[in-house]
Amino acid sequence: MENDLIKVTPRCPIRTTLELVGGKWKLLIIIQLATEPKRLSKLKRDIPDISEKMLIQELKNLVDSELVIRTNYGEVPPKVEYKLSDKGKLALPLIGHMKEFAEQYLAQ
Repeated sequence: MENDLIKVTPRCPIRTTLELVGGKWKLLIIIQLATEPKRLSKLKRDIPDISEKMLIQELKNLVDSELVIRTNYGEVPPKVEYKLSDKGKLALPLIGHMKEFAEQYLAQ
């Protein structure tokens, strides 16, 4: 990989990845959904720095990208859960590599 140059084009793999999971919050949301489905209120508690508006917006983007599945149970009061899709689970190794990078960076 070290010598494999990636030609930067509108559809290069790096741009695609950044479009899908880039930004401040998406990977943090994905990692919170890695183990179990969660409701909006639980996600908000697990990521306290995110505003509810931003959390809803990012969840909508992740659902639109088919990385997260939104399930509305049609109950009163409303019950909606979010869970990682199979496509979303593909981002978990990426998060693991990012964690390793950060740990090695901070150790030097």
